[in-house]
Amino acid sequence: MSYVSPNFKSKKTLEEAVKAGIEVTVFNPGIGNPKANGIEAVEGPHYPEPHRWYAEVVVENGIVTKVK
Repeated sequence: MSYVSPNFKSKKTLEEAVKAGIEVTVFNPGIGNPKANGIEAVEGPHYPEPHRWYAEVVVENGIVTKVK
């Protein structure tokens, strides 16, 4: 599973940031590159904190454009 940057503490704050036009990117620490375009599964907050939320996001040109 992938993470998003910046590191959001909740899915709600991720959704609000994307709607507000804040640039959110996706990354896979140590396991390769995520898709530049398409749907990715993400989780947060980042390790070592326990993951408290999961989401599917739509990525276009490396930027999250929608949270499902």
